[in-house]
Amino acid sequence: MPTSLVTGGAGFIGSHVAQEVLDLGHKVIVLDDLSGGFTSNTPKSAKFIHGSILDHDLLSELFKEHQFDYVYHLGAYAAEGLSHFIKRYNYQNNVIGSINLINESVKHNIKCFVFTSSIAVYGSQIPPMSEDMIPQPEDPYGIAKYSIEQELKVTKEQFGLNYVIFRPHNVYGERQNIGDKYRNVIGIFMNQIMRNQPLTIFGNGKQTRAFSYIKDVAPYIARSTKNIDTWNQIFNIGSDENYTLNHLAKEVGRAMNSKFTIKYLKERNEVLHAHSSHEKFKKFFSPSKETSLYEGLNRMAKWALKSGPMKSSEFSNIEIEKGLPEGW
Repeated sequence: MPTSLVTGGAGFIGSHVAQEVLDLGHKVIVLDDLSGGFTSNTPKSAKFIHGSILDHDLLSELFKEHQFDYVYHLGAYAAEGLSHFIKRYNYQNNVIGSINLINESVKHNIKCFVFTSSIAVYGSQIPPMSEDMIPQPEDPYGIAKYSIEQELKVTKEQFGLNYVIFRPHNVYGERQNIGDKYRNVIGIFMNQIMRNQPLTIFGNGKQTRAFSYIKDVAPYIARSTKNIDTWNQIFNIGSDENYTLNHLAKEVGRAMNSKFTIKYLKERNEVLHAHSSHEKFKKFFSPSKETSLYEGLNRMAKWALKSGPMKSSEFSNIEIEKGLPEGW
């Protein structure tokens, strides 16, 4: 039985990937610092370790004790827009923590290191973004993700560590932290509706994004270790359909069966149009039919209404307050 480490496995995407890896027949160890996740998200059959990827002594102990075959690295703080204002926190968690894992993976001869990067590495290039484009990240979050992509490439060349890199975008679904007001617009909208608040949109709402349902993403991340043809490759993963935020707001309101108002805030510094090509992914993974936005939102809304609203907490590690967007 293979043994796999899943970092961020108490978080949204990580918990779904952890379950998918368990379903493949792996023994799964989940490592999470609970900065954005919840122990209730962790699959019952997984062993949960409360700890940080910044604790290299803990990582060393875990790798020695469990002799992992695979590492699925989903532990990150993925608030892209906020990353301008939390540079040190961003780079510590998304770069240094990743380096700690890569070091241990080399030392312990991990078979394959699976890394969730982001569409943020492309910056504001003309969509659809494809893997043959040269990344041009425009925020610290994208810079951090791209640096680890580069690190995995040189680590493979120097030490032979195999990897698979996924670049997901705007993933949503059950178990998302809807109380985080800094990221995950669908969760924010649903939480605002349940709290009888207006839906907040930065700018005029004409920005376009492709929204990816979790069941169209997590299974393929988990299965990537089974097919060595995917090793040492980069894949965009997510939905082919893109929508404006104004349209998204209407669809979320419909799924929640609720009337709503929109409060437009001052535009922030962000990429206006972002969606990617998935032809390479389809070639290697032969995915099933994509979940429509209509169906995905209905599933998430059913879960959200059952779970209830969450109180949005303030991020306590703001390093630069100059120019912080309204509402943050």
